[in-house]
Amino acid sequence: MLIGILQTGLAPDQLMGQMGDYPDMFQRLLAGHGFTFKTWRVLEGEFPPDVTAADGWLITGSKFGAYEDHAWIPPLEDFIRASYAAHVPMVGICFGHQIIAQAMGGKVEKFTKGWAVGATEYDFGGKTLRLNAWHQDQVVEKPEAAQVIGSNDFCSNAALLYDDRMFTVQPHPEFQPAFVDGLMKTRGKGLVPDPLLEAAEAKLAAPLDDQSMAGQIAAFFKQPRG
Repeated sequence: MLIGILQTGLAPDQLMGQMGDYPDMFQRLLAGHGFTFKTWRVLEGEFPPDVTAADGWLITGSKFGAYEDHAWIPPLEDFIRASYAAHVPMVGICFGHQIIAQAMGGKVEKFTKGWAVGATEYDFGGKTLRLNAWHQDQVVEKPEAAQVIGSNDFCSNAALLYDDRMFTVQPHPEFQPAFVDGLMKTRGKGLVPDPLLEAAEAKLAAPLDDQSMAGQIAAFFKQPRG
């Protein structure tokens, strides 16, 4: 099964040599599930020829806001809606979660209560999953077509399901602790309040449920569709 990665952001240059870019992280996360991958750098205007160019799509995280004025965002929203209409499965992570919600009629904004950073717990239907977070933007109004399947007190729309067509999550299952530590050092200082960075640093060794989320993503892509 070919998964097309729609790359909407870049890892910091200082971290890329050792840890790779976002598509590399997703390939590591989903290793062993039988997928092959191809990346389109949509943030540079590189788009697939059509929504059937892959068997499923994955939209990465990004430092950009879904609501910002960038030339590649409107065509990405068009692509999202076309994928939904064609029943080609799509997964969105962080920015991907947000841009899918926006394209489908939801609302994304810079959250007034600030940032979520580092190991964070989410309730998925009574099951607690701990995943790394790195975001201030949130889906503050979900689209009509979406069902909330994951949340916590800080982020009420942390995971959304659009029947069997789209599965999106706000946290970053692809971010390992070393990468979050690197983000705090390269992008966090002066951007994220120091107490939040200190709290996240204290939780760097906390066990994560990234492989549980990887299994959910893989199962979503592989489920039978008419």
